[in-house]
Amino acid sequence: MDIQRQHPLHDLTTFSIGGPADYFVEITNEKELLEAFDFAQNKQVPIFLLGGGSNIVVHDKGFPGLVIANHIKGISALRDHDQVELDVGAGETWDEIVTYAARNNWAGIECLAGIPGKMGAAPIQNIGAYGQEVSSVVKNVRAFDTHTQKMVDLDNPACRFEYRKSIFNGSLRGRYLITHVTLELKAGGIPTITYQDLKDQFPDPEKAALSEVRKAVIETRAKKGMVILPGYENYRSAGSFFKHPIVSKKDFAPIHKAWRQTNHTDHIHWFWPLASGDIKLVAARLIQEAGFEPGYRKGNVGISPKHALALINHEGGTAEELTHLAREIQERVEERFGVRLVPEPEFVGFAEHPLS
Repeated sequence: MDIQRQHPLHDLTTFSIGGPADYFVEITNEKELLEAFDFAQNKQVPIFLLGGGSNIVVHDKGFPGLVIANHIKGISALRDHDQVELDVGAGETWDEIVTYAARNNWAGIECLAGIPGKMGAAPIQNIGAYGQEVSSVVKNVRAFDTHTQKMVDLDNPACRFEYRKSIFNGSLRGRYLITHVTLELKAGGIPTITYQDLKDQFPDPEKAALSEVRKAVIETRAKKGMVILPGYENYRSAGSFFKHPIVSKKDFAPIHKAWRQTNHTDHIHWFWPLASGDIKLVAARLIQEAGFEPGYRKGNVGISPKHALALINHEGGTAEELTHLAREIQERVEERFGVRLVPEPEFVGFAEHPLS
């Protein structure tokens, strides 16, 4: 394998931020992954498996170990009546998989269009948008277990999916290196139409084509500057930087009281009840109420002019600047509402989590 030294990482991330990797290699199959793991073991250095670089913040000093760029490709479909098992290499581009499914009239991921990154990252973050989460269609995740040093297959329950969470970014972070993901889609299925903008465009979901819903989702995301595709205006960002907080009804009461101190009505959509009885808060609204409007800038970083939930690198920004801004937002929102915002991106090369 071609192991490179001091390989720059900033151009491999959507933030365009970060220093070099001590070691860097590209892989295209599981055999090469095992060879890369053996190399890291021999050097006694940590490993980071890099996909599309769309949901990470790399330290300004880079990563003190081996970065493995995952280019494992391949798409195969197995259909049984109206059920379709779609096996996808972790290095495939996520939005191309959504396009492929919609074109074949396979429902289940049409509302996840336009999300940047690779297939392998989808179950890690349990990506979701506009009424869908990938956890609802993940059947199996194939990965290399760095503890047992064997390839394993993890079914849906084993992944322990929660809102923007799984074992891969939670309790077992760093243990598994994902190589393939199998999705279970529905041939000829009805698209998921729960988001109000989509309801307005598609009042009768049964008559809505999956490809048209995918296109509408892309256009909705584009208005927020969150589509990293050719022909769309976008910014150096990781998309949504913070998760939407989920609180109990009891904990929501003082938050609601704090909101009403400056907003005498709830006509602004800033929360919604969940089936569990908990309340999900709109993080962007909390950020704006704490004094950070779209377009806010601090040094070389700031907030997207199109959406308060996206932090951006204007030009020459650093991880230090970005984390300082994120921490300032965290502290201001917590001071205003008593809610601690949790970041979505993974922090790579940091000895300690900068926003814990």
